[in-house]
Amino acid sequence: MTGTLLSLGHGYSARALATRLLPLGWRVIGTSRDPEKLSALAETGIEPILFTREAVTEALAEADHLLMSAAPNEDGDPALALAREAIAARAPKLRWAGYLSTTGVYGDAGGAWIDERAPLKAHSRRGRARVEAEAAWAAIPGLPLHIFRLAGIYGPGRGPFAKVKAGRAQRVVKPGQVFSRIHVEDIARVLEASIAAPTPGEAFNLCDDEPAPPQDVIAHAAELLGLPVPPEVPFEEAEMSPMARSFYADNKRTSNAKVKEVLNLEMRYPTYREGLAALLRAEG
Repeated sequence: MTGTLLSLGHGYSARALATRLLPLGWRVIGTSRDPEKLSALAETGIEPILFTREAVTEALAEADHLLMSAAPNEDGDPALALAREAIAARAPKLRWAGYLSTTGVYGDAGGAWIDERAPLKAHSRRGRARVEAEAAWAAIPGLPLHIFRLAGIYGPGRGPFAKVKAGRAQRVVKPGQVFSRIHVEDIARVLEASIAAPTPGEAFNLCDDEPAPPQDVIAHAAELLGLPVPPEVPFEEAEMSPMARSFYADNKRTSNAKVKEVLNLEMRYPTYREGLAALLRAEG
């Protein structure tokens, strides 16, 4: 099966999906707000367009698949703010639509395991904005919507090795704290599987099999590099940006069982250990 995918906010995860679809004969149209980035996007094989109402409306008329990955801002979801009427008009003719959200919509679970049935009780401003964006997309009549709630994303260019090599990595310890993660290649694999077997109205958690303390990941990265493991730093004493510190307010173990059951897909990188080893091989 092939088609035309319109990617609104063609970022890191969307680019990973495009690398899987393009060799199969798909047409991928991706947006950018920056005119200077269009040529770089074109070099990846997609058709780049500016994120304007006119360009998006024209592309919608040719798309049969839609992916939304731009984060909400002070005006809500940027794609809906830009072209809600055009999206709603095209919705019944789309074969698949995907919205990339975040597991932050669940808020804090005190370290407990949760799945897609957990209540959406985000307490951060970013999390609440994602809850509102999910609801706004779900309210569009006839849209074959699939919501994907992503855990912490890592992959090529987004791993801990650079900080460990530079001596800037911190093993921040907050007792009992764990995070779920997802390799970007597994995000793309899940999206491709969903496109091949749509289940409109469903939400999926995208994460690996093993939530883990962040200090364990840094320690393993250092061991893979053959470098000294950075010392532990208590959370209260760690030098962190306000945004980075805010992530520690949510503590939960997110289950990916639904992806396995509904989409019949196992993670290629089921833990951070396989994922970091693959990154190290790729980075040489």
